[in-house]
Amino acid sequence: MTTAKIKNFTTLDPFKSMNPDAPGVAMNLVDGQWVGASDIRRDIPDPLHGGQFLDLPDTQDIEPFLTSFTGCPKTGLHNPLKKTDRYVHLGRVCARAAALLADEDVEAFFTRLIQRVMPKSWQQCLNEVVVTRVFLENFAGDGVRFLGRGFSNPGDTTGQESRGYRWPFGPVVVIAPFNFPLEIPVLQSMGALFMGNRPLVKVDSKVSIVFEQFLRLLIHCGLSPTDIDLIHCRGTRMGELLDEVRDTVRMIQFTGSSGVAEAVAQKVNGAVRLEDAGFDWKIIGPDFDEKWLDYVAWQSDEDAYNASGQKCSAQSILFVHENWAGALLPKLEKLAARRSLEDLTSGPVLSWNNEQIKAHIDAVLDVPGAELMFGGAPLAGHSIPDCYGAYEPTAVRVPLSAVCGPHFDLLTTELFGPYQVISTYDDSDVPDVLALLERISHHLTAAVVSADAVFQNRVLSATVNGTTYCGMRARTTGAPQNHWFGPAGDPRAAGIGTPEAIISTWSGHREIIMDQGDLPADWQTPPIR
Repeated sequence: MTTAKIKNFTTLDPFKSMNPDAPGVAMNLVDGQWVGASDIRRDIPDPLHGGQFLDLPDTQDIEPFLTSFTGCPKTGLHNPLKKTDRYVHLGRVCARAAALLADEDVEAFFTRLIQRVMPKSWQQCLNEVVVTRVFLENFAGDGVRFLGRGFSNPGDTTGQESRGYRWPFGPVVVIAPFNFPLEIPVLQSMGALFMGNRPLVKVDSKVSIVFEQFLRLLIHCGLSPTDIDLIHCRGTRMGELLDEVRDTVRMIQFTGSSGVAEAVAQKVNGAVRLEDAGFDWKIIGPDFDEKWLDYVAWQSDEDAYNASGQKCSAQSILFVHENWAGALLPKLEKLAARRSLEDLTSGPVLSWNNEQIKAHIDAVLDVPGAELMFGGAPLAGHSIPDCYGAYEPTAVRVPLSAVCGPHFDLLTTELFGPYQVISTYDDSDVPDVLALLERISHHLTAAVVSADAVFQNRVLSATVNGTTYCGMRARTTGAPQNHWFGPAGDPRAAGIGTPEAIISTWSGHREIIMDQGDLPADWQTPPIR
């Protein structure tokens, strides 16, 4: 595949596969070979227009994938003592792939492809491509090699030294969701490869074509096709595959629903790293500043409703101090009203349908004191199929006492769509707000919007969210190529994006104690008993 050939696809239907032997048909990659399947899935509708959309393998035969797993030992494809040239090689693959993604035609191809399978604004899709490119740039050259850095400590005697190494797990699995079709599977799969693992990748079938196309680009850039497997299949079939490999696979990295995450963890006896759902909170502090009003309102709208609320870091609940409420809340409604299907700032909801969305909103509105602030109705004038949701950006205001009371579970249930809960508080309520944050079960992202250092510390010291933004510019959503992104408060938590995230997620610690030198002078043969 040449660069020119990649460019040519930007003028065609993006579903024309880069594989010239099977245009328009997705394929599995197993043991270095692109293969199809005897059955093709035709049950994934076009998210914007309905009707037949993708030709994906409905993979039933998992035996080749099971066999492929056995080709990677526990020591990995490489480690600090084996095939160390691969660290340098993968850095070069990153450099070549990043250069291709910087080409405006290739960038546009992936942006458009993302937008077709996960409809969101062009800028949101472009951001995903850019984040992926910058990630690859970060690990180009010696970036991969430096991930393998260890340490040494002097021993007790001359010739004794303890050495700490970052060691791969070997055969691993990456399971990625639909909401970031390029960024999440690429960053996690590359992290797995960097540390010496051999991943099998399963991406949500609604969007898996995006990673397949990127994987073809990586192979063009020098990645060996035997380094990684890709499977297109239903979730139930993937579950059966995990049942078969529970004694072979060393670790599963899962991003997605918290319910599915727990099921996966049970299947593989806890050998998981999870970046699961988060009911993400933002607190607007007491220090109202009019010059920041428009910005804080704009960022809150972005956090709640970009990608139609389908970000794992989306703002799920907003606590607004009474000092801000009168000025801020009306602005949120005006900002949400700007969003439309025309530019995909509002779009299909791929994991909730309208019936489910309405049922949840109605249940929240039945809570005493709850009121609809804006939204609350399906979008009109579209051809989005009924299996997907299409809803106005919605906010429901509830009293803080209701969130603290018996309705806590309902009000902190994540609706993965354009919806948020808003509650106001005053100075005397801060202990109650902090107690609520302690009760929330998943701790992915959060934001403390304040310039008051005392208030900042009060909140930050009492919370555990893994990625927490703080300051007047604080948000809940951000680009994970420039900081750690992942939950906290769970020993199974996975990180993404940074060297620290890759090292902690995709390798374990190994200690080798070198004990060499002369025979000790004070050595004596132990007595025989």
